[in-house]
Amino acid sequence: QVQLVESGGGSVQAGGSLRLSCAVSGYTYSRGCMGWFRQAPGKEREGVATIDVGGGRAYNTDSVKGRFTISTDSAKKMLYLQMNSLKPEDTAMYYCAARPLWTSCKATMTQADFTYWGKGTQVTVSS
Repeated sequence: QVQLVESGGGSVQAGGSLRLSCAVSGYTYSRGCMGWFRQAPGKEREGVATIDVGGGRAYNTDSVKGRFTISTDSAKKMLYLQMNSLKPEDTAMYYCAARPLWTSCKATMTQADFTYWGKGTQVTVSS
């Protein structure tokens, strides 16, 4: 019974920063792929970043490269998303996702690749 719980969302002004956290339970967190997705009202859910549980190469969507950093701490069973230089277009509900037991993430991950999801945390960036 894998459970993911996001936290750290909030409202900030453009240019500000936030760090999202995802607490993992029901999983030894020794192997797998973790990811962050986001969905704005009226838009499709899109992948933001992925990372191997073991700390391998991270993958990021072009729109956040250089601004967002995904990381994980297997000992604490936590996934993070450090978001800097936030823009109004970053406003969305952010979701944590997991695909346990995979040796590593694929270069391109889709929603269907993940089997567990958190309920999301809202990020709002104002101009």
